[in-house]
Amino acid sequence: MTGVPMADPTLADFGRDPLWITIVKAVMLFLFLAFGVVFGVWYERKLISRMQHRYGPNRAGAFGLLQSVADALKMGLKEDIFPRTVDKVLYLLAPVIMVVPAFLAFSIVPFAPMVDLFGVQTPLQLVDLPVAVLFMPAMGAVSVYGVVLAGWSSRSPYALLGGLRSAAQVVSYEIAMALSFVAVFISAGTLSTSEIVKVQAGTWYAVLLIPSFLIYVVCMFGEAARIPFDLPEGEGELVGGFQTEYSSSLKFALIMMGEYLHTFTASGIAVTLFLGGWRAPLPMSWEWAHTGWWPVLWFFIKFVLTFSFIVWVRASLPRVRYDQLMSLGWKVLIPVNLAWILLVAAVRNVVVNEDNRMIGVVLGAVIAVGAPAIWMRFDTVNQRRKEAKKAEVDAEFERLSDEPAAGGFPVPPLDLPHYHGAWRS
Repeated sequence: MTGVPMADPTLADFGRDPLWITIVKAVMLFLFLAFGVVFGVWYERKLISRMQHRYGPNRAGAFGLLQSVADALKMGLKEDIFPRTVDKVLYLLAPVIMVVPAFLAFSIVPFAPMVDLFGVQTPLQLVDLPVAVLFMPAMGAVSVYGVVLAGWSSRSPYALLGGLRSAAQVVSYEIAMALSFVAVFISAGTLSTSEIVKVQAGTWYAVLLIPSFLIYVVCMFGEAARIPFDLPEGEGELVGGFQTEYSSSLKFALIMMGEYLHTFTASGIAVTLFLGGWRAPLPMSWEWAHTGWWPVLWFFIKFVLTFSFIVWVRASLPRVRYDQLMSLGWKVLIPVNLAWILLVAAVRNVVVNEDNRMIGVVLGAVIAVGAPAIWMRFDTVNQRRKEAKKAEVDAEFERLSDEPAAGGFPVPPLDLPHYHGAWRS
C-alpha cells in the first residue's frame, strides 16, 4: 500500500485508461460480485442463525464456508426441467435480464480514488458519468422486465401475480428512491458518484440529509424486494411468486444471484451517496488513510455493515401486507420526500444566493412548519374516517345478529341460568 498522495479523481480522469486496464478492472469487479454472492449467502445464513441461537452452516469446510459453494455447484449441475406450457425463449431469457443489469449497476460505484494498478494511475471505479447516479435506478427498472417476463412466460397464475406485484412495487419505490437522490444532487451540485464522494470530505450526507438517507433505506428494501418488502415471493398466497416454475437449476441460481446483486448495489449506493464512499471514518483524518489502497478497506467495512443491517432487518421484521406496502410508498415516502426537497432547495438558495436570503428563510420556515402540520391533519382525518367506518360496520353486524330475518344467523339468546339449571337437574 503506497503512501504517495494522489488527487481525488474527476470526470476527466475516466476514459483515458488503456484497454487492458479497463478489462482488468471489469474482471476484478465481476469476481468481487460473483464471490460476494457466494459468501454473502453464507454470511447471511450464519448471521441469522446466531441471532436465533443456532449454528447455521458448519459441516462443509471450516465454519461451513464451503456450503454456499456446494449449493452453487449443485444448482449448476442439476437437471434443467422445462414445464410443458412455458414460452421457452422468454423463460430462458428472463433470468439473464435479471442478472446482467445488476452487474452493470455496480460499475458506477467508486471503491477508491486514484490508485497504482500494475504501474498505471487509474481511479478504482469502472466508469463514471455526468449522470452516473441515475444509471442505478435505470438498471433496476430494466431488471424488473426479467421478473415480469419470468412470471408471464411461466404460464402460471402464481408466477404471473408475482411478476405483476414486482412491477407495481418497483415503480412505487423507484419514484421515492429517485426523489431521495434529488436532495443529494442539490447539495453536491453534481450527479457524478466520484464527485459526490469528494464533496463528502467534511460531513457525510447521512448526517446532513438524514431524511433522504432514511427514506432511501426504506426504499432500498422495496427496490431489492427484501423482507419486509419481499411481496413478489409470498409463500402463503403465491407459493414461490414469479420463480414458482423455475426448478432448482442454473436458471434458479441466476435469479437468486440477480436478487443478491440488487441488494449489493443498494448497499454500494448507500455507502457512496450517504456514508462518504471510500473515505475513512470521520475521526480518521490522516492523509495516509485516504491514499493508496487503504480506501478500499474503508469502503468494504461500510459495505459489510450496510449489508449486515439488511440481514438484521430480515431476521427481525415480518412481511407486511401488500396494501400497507403500496400505502407507505405513495402516501408517506413520496409526499415527505417532496416536502424535504423543497426545504433543501430553499436552504441551498439561501447559501448560494445572498440576494434571496429572506425569501429562502421564509420559504424554508413555511415548509418546515407546514409540511408536518398538513401531514398530521391528514393523518387525523384519515384516522377519524377509519374509526367511523369501523363503528358503522360494528353497528351493522349487531343489527344483523339481532334480526335473523334481515340476513343474520338465527342464533337464539343463550339463557345461562336456564341451561345451568337443566344441567343440574
